[in-house]
Amino acid sequence: MVFLRTSEKAGSCFIRTDQLDGETDWKLKVAVSCTQRLPALGYYQAEMADAALNRSGETIHPCLFQSWGTVSLLASYVMTAIGFSSVPLLRFMMSAHKVEENLPSLLDLFSINAYVHAQKPLLDIHSFEGTFTREDSDPPIHESLSIENTLWASTIVASGTVIGVVIYTGKETRSVMNTSNPKNKVGLLDLELNQLTKALFLALVALSVVMVTLQGFVGPWYRSLFRFLLLFSYIIPISLRVNLDMGKAAYGWLIMADGSIPGTVVRTSTIPEELGRLVYLLTDKTGTLTQNEMVFKRLHLGTVSYGADTMDEIQRHVRECCSQLHSQDTSSTPPRKAQSSAPKVRKSVSSRVHEAVKAIALCHNVTPVYEPRAGGTGDAEHAEVDQDFSDENRTYQAASPDEVALVQWTESVGLTLVNRDLTSMQLRTPSGQILTYSVLQTFPFTSEGKRMGVIVRDESTAEITFYMKGADVAMSAIVQYNDWLEEECGNMAREGLRTLVVAKRTLTEEQYQDFESRHAQARLSVHDRALKVAAVLESLERDMQLLCVTGVEDRLQEHVRPTLETLRNAGIKIWMLTGDKLETATCIAKSSHLVSRTQDIHVFRPVTSRGEAHLELNAFRRKHDCALVISGDSLEVCLRYYEHELVELACQCPAVVCCRCSPTQKARIVQLLRQHTHRRTCAIGDGGNDVSMIQAADCGIGIEGKEGKAASLAADFSIRRFEHVGRLLVVHGRSSYKRSAALGQFVMHRGLVISTMQAVFSSVFYFASVPLYQGFLMVGVWHFGLWLQTCVHGRLTCLLSDPRYATVYTMFPVFSLVLDQDVKPEMAMLYPELYKDLTKGRSLSFKTFLIWVLISVYQGGILMYGALVLFESEFVHVVAISFTALVLTELLMVALTVRTWHWLMVVAEFLSLGCYVASLAFLNEYFDVAFITTMTFLWKVSAITVVSCLPLYVLKHLKRKLSPPSYSKLTP
Repeated sequence: MVFLRTSEKAGSCFIRTDQLDGETDWKLKVAVSCTQRLPALGYYQAEMADAALNRSGETIHPCLFQSWGTVSLLASYVMTAIGFSSVPLLRFMMSAHKVEENLPSLLDLFSINAYVHAQKPLLDIHSFEGTFTREDSDPPIHESLSIENTLWASTIVASGTVIGVVIYTGKETRSVMNTSNPKNKVGLLDLELNQLTKALFLALVALSVVMVTLQGFVGPWYRSLFRFLLLFSYIIPISLRVNLDMGKAAYGWLIMADGSIPGTVVRTSTIPEELGRLVYLLTDKTGTLTQNEMVFKRLHLGTVSYGADTMDEIQRHVRECCSQLHSQDTSSTPPRKAQSSAPKVRKSVSSRVHEAVKAIALCHNVTPVYEPRAGGTGDAEHAEVDQDFSDENRTYQAASPDEVALVQWTESVGLTLVNRDLTSMQLRTPSGQILTYSVLQTFPFTSEGKRMGVIVRDESTAEITFYMKGADVAMSAIVQYNDWLEEECGNMAREGLRTLVVAKRTLTEEQYQDFESRHAQARLSVHDRALKVAAVLESLERDMQLLCVTGVEDRLQEHVRPTLETLRNAGIKIWMLTGDKLETATCIAKSSHLVSRTQDIHVFRPVTSRGEAHLELNAFRRKHDCALVISGDSLEVCLRYYEHELVELACQCPAVVCCRCSPTQKARIVQLLRQHTHRRTCAIGDGGNDVSMIQAADCGIGIEGKEGKAASLAADFSIRRFEHVGRLLVVHGRSSYKRSAALGQFVMHRGLVISTMQAVFSSVFYFASVPLYQGFLMVGVWHFGLWLQTCVHGRLTCLLSDPRYATVYTMFPVFSLVLDQDVKPEMAMLYPELYKDLTKGRSLSFKTFLIWVLISVYQGGILMYGALVLFESEFVHVVAISFTALVLTELLMVALTVRTWHWLMVVAEFLSLGCYVASLAFLNEYFDVAFITTMTFLWKVSAITVVSCLPLYVLKHLKRKLSPPSYSKLTP
């Protein structure tokens, strides 16, 4: 909404936008000046305004008062904007008051005749153009509206009481337009297992058709087909889904129980294996890679440089210069303004340092904020009386944390910002003298201009000075010729510092008045306002005096550099998506070693048309092995015309940095990577603006930070710090994928073995559709088998689905595979290169599936043929020998598959074996107790089991000797 009025005397307020753009610093918002200056109406005037509105045929709707926490909402339909039928006035109050007490501040707006012209709703949250026109004044008042005159949804008013007219509501708000709908996430392993299950279903149908064909289609062959489908239904791993879901729950518990990553929360039990298949990691910057805490590190004046250990020298120079100027002011010497006509002489180091520090202390958008005294009334009229103006109670607020760092540094060296409003600024010298400056113009930072400026007038000398600071690429063409700027900026950038070039220009009164008239006219333009304002400003940006270069460090999160190095060695490509400025993003990419010092960086120039995008893409195509830095506006243009080309080129880069990205653009980049590369993506962030990106990725990780828990609650995995990502992916991602791959294939092997035995048994007995195991040995989901058997034969002969040996005798050993690990966690962290093999999907593929099918066919054939050859007189002996050998074979196959033994695995093996031995005493209907207690039974079972398992052990040993896996070379 358009900001019309505030209780703050300065005519401005602060809002917090951390849930919209991810930035934790407060944004300064300015009220429309003509509505802010309206006098408060008394009771009689309010009555007249009420009567005038009623006579015009309009009804003043009763004020709706709602209280929600510490925010109150007051709505009344009082204005109409072009393109909107009715626009409610919203008032957000920091404390709940009675409605009647706030009515006079609203009724003064009822008496004016005004309208707002606003642009159509846009996705861009960093720009707004409009005009506010008041028609009942003579002449009519026209004021330009920019992003500084707007208040945004999903933000918090941090100071004062504000009144505004709502322009966009519902789906037209920027926050809603930049929000995407979540999707259901399915892991790549589940999709691969679904494909294998489909292949098993085709194998089931094919095998049944083959058996019926070999039977000769005798009699009602379709009945035989249904019977064979039931007999071979073990091929379909019904228990696979249950085992995998239980395994995923176990993986989540192991992750949360890991003491190396405390506070980690697994919010989904469907995609833990995705942590081991990631190729692209898309991360936010503010609060994720950085702490969003700036520290002043370097000041360079061209001939002398000051670092952290020489700040006391700067403080001494400032104190000396301020004392000299103070003595000149108190003496009878002419004022400093008269000295400007004297011939230029080389300034001393103290004066140069003082000029640089004063420029840094004046050229910014920082506002000092003082908290009310304890026990204050909180009323706006007595706010100034209740405030404590001591240095200990002062905090600085600005839209950029590096500006706060600069002002805090000037305070540490002796020049303190004590007060600021829209029209004035006050500095305090080390001696306690107050320097007052009138703020004539402020030019905020833009991504196109890459600089900001301010025009101030010294109240003591009436001298007008234009200060400007910005990126070296923008300021190098503005300042006077020098031979050190480019070199020193490069040196600071290589140290990971964010550089700003500071310059000034002294203006005469005539020069400023001419500029002010042209600038005011350009700001009222409805079309091409930004271009016209920039053209006027360029007339001042000429031959400016270079004062200094500053270097500010954005503190990184702990262990960010080694974590990024670990992920890069693991073969994961890292993209940084941020809403911050291009220069800031580039500096963080360098300081965090996302981009190595020896690596070239290609900064994608701003493009606005298809032709410009084509030329810039061709220029980028000619470069090799360089990181890409691109802004959100240029990205939008390229994706509109050259989506495939841009994604293809970007995927070849070792690192990509996207700056000025909206939440929707972040989510779209994730979707493009998934569509064009068919690789698994992971998004990590800590703010509400990262939710869309996290939900769009195959795996979302949220960090609990200063920006709240919106990202953490919307993510699949929640962590405390960025450094935990390395262990989460390299250790737990690897273990989860390897374990699920082994578990899934073993469950399918378990069903294939018994189906092979059934096929051999039916073949031996002239392709009869007779079950090998009946009754209690075959237990599962009996309803399906009951229905089919009843339809085919009219009677129940057996219960078919999952065999008893799968649900009781081998369940614990097979499920214990979720505790297996091929590499110790310490080894996986020490050699992250092992992670690269996981992205190839070799642990679960059609190749490994066919190997397990061959193993199943071999073992099933050996078990069945061995039992048929060695049985003596009764068929029940075949059942006893084959079933016992089957259970023992499965237990030995689990032992063959295990790579690292856990004590629970040993317990599961012996527990299952004990359960089977104990159940033999109760299965008199299926086993001959006298036979199974003889040595003949034992040697026959042992012989069949050894023949079915020993060759596999030999082949596994030979494979490890001849073609060892990569991880085996690292273990002693």
